[in-house]
Amino acid sequence: MRNEPTFRDDAIAKVTSRERARFAAANPKSAALAAEAKTSLFGGVPMHWMADWPTPFPLFVAGANGARFKDIDGHDYVDFCFGDTGAMFGHSPAPVAEAIRAQATRGYTTMLPGEDAVWIGNELKRRFGLPYWQVTATATDANRYALRWARAVTGRDKILVFDGCYHGTVEETMVRLKDGKTAPRPGQLGSIGDVARTTVVVEFNDIAALQQALATHDIAAVLAEPAMTNIGMVLPIDGFHEALRELTRKTGTLLIIDETHTISTGPGGWTRAFNLDPDVFVLGKPIAGGIPCAVFGVTADVAMRMEQARSNAASDGHGHSGMGTTLSANAFAMHAMRANLAHVMTDAAYAHMIPLAERLSANLKVLFAHHRLTWSVTQIGARCEFQFCANPPRTGREAEAAFHDALEKCIHLALLNRGVMITPFHNMTLICPQTQAADVDRLVAALGDVIDEILNA
Repeated sequence: MRNEPTFRDDAIAKVTSRERARFAAANPKSAALAAEAKTSLFGGVPMHWMADWPTPFPLFVAGANGARFKDIDGHDYVDFCFGDTGAMFGHSPAPVAEAIRAQATRGYTTMLPGEDAVWIGNELKRRFGLPYWQVTATATDANRYALRWARAVTGRDKILVFDGCYHGTVEETMVRLKDGKTAPRPGQLGSIGDVARTTVVVEFNDIAALQQALATHDIAAVLAEPAMTNIGMVLPIDGFHEALRELTRKTGTLLIIDETHTISTGPGGWTRAFNLDPDVFVLGKPIAGGIPCAVFGVTADVAMRMEQARSNAASDGHGHSGMGTTLSANAFAMHAMRANLAHVMTDAAYAHMIPLAERLSANLKVLFAHHRLTWSVTQIGARCEFQFCANPPRTGREAEAAFHDALEKCIHLALLNRGVMITPFHNMTLICPQTQAADVDRLVAALGDVIDEILNA
């Protein structure tokens, strides 16, 4: 077999420069809005992540529907990002849009429950197996509250996460493993907490390290994705989840499973597909069809301990938990979530999405073989990612070692210029219920063209 071709730094820089010029020329309205936005918005965008794309200025969106969106300069795009999972079931799914219209004249927030709450509770119980649920505004909130409840019911202070994890912007989880010790995640600003005191970090799939960390019996909870998805997709090795569950039970540590990204696995997430048995289950982003909303569920035992902790707190005062926001479980989000669970996030939707993700995975492997690239492809249900390494990584450190920022940014920008968007930060794609086989083939063909251009620059 011939040697793998080399992506030269000068070739990547040359193509990137050409693609930046192409983007700027094709998007004058976005350029004008970006310039104006800098006069009133920090960084020129309403939320600073929106500027974390490889484009010379932000791309402004005119509208999105199904698997596509249009920018204000009139260009159409096939979307494989979907708001980094927030719109995983497509933009403006019809049942959710209709629910939003119906609720629009019936009030948005009252800080009281409606009939939707009972239906949603029963559906979450049926779908995910845990009997008691709470609703929050974001997955960050859901994880934050789950961790606080874990500390309240166990009487322990510390939590454990895996290196390279992402559970929203919960400060205790914004950490990395550095020289065997917990360190703040690079780039984190303004945090004053000592993460080394609150958080223990171990490598994903390192059962021995997990066992050693839990043996101290001072860990309130392990917060884990079933498979890591933010540092690059990292799948669990055989026996990892069985060991994780056994060790947490043995040491009196609660197990919190965060399925905000791995809900791509199937209608019941990785938890139901692979028979996990968490004490707490968290799901955010896509659960209300793109409307801000998240949930967390607990076992009967945890719920009983939560009630006892709340009663103990109330004996010293009014018992304010410090968990919750005024807009949590608002009527608008609840009606959207009910419609999404009932009519969008269905078995039939996954039956369409997963085979197309399998098609994408298979075609990417063929493409990389054609170009003699030893890049790996990982799939989690409707989610698919390619990484610049021969074998799928088994730890966050391995996934990080495969990063090639300049090459990744060049590819993402060039794909945008060809009407295809994938998730920034890493090479992740999603399939939604409206995605078609032709869309998948278009992505693969566009990626092939970009690879050719870089190799021949």
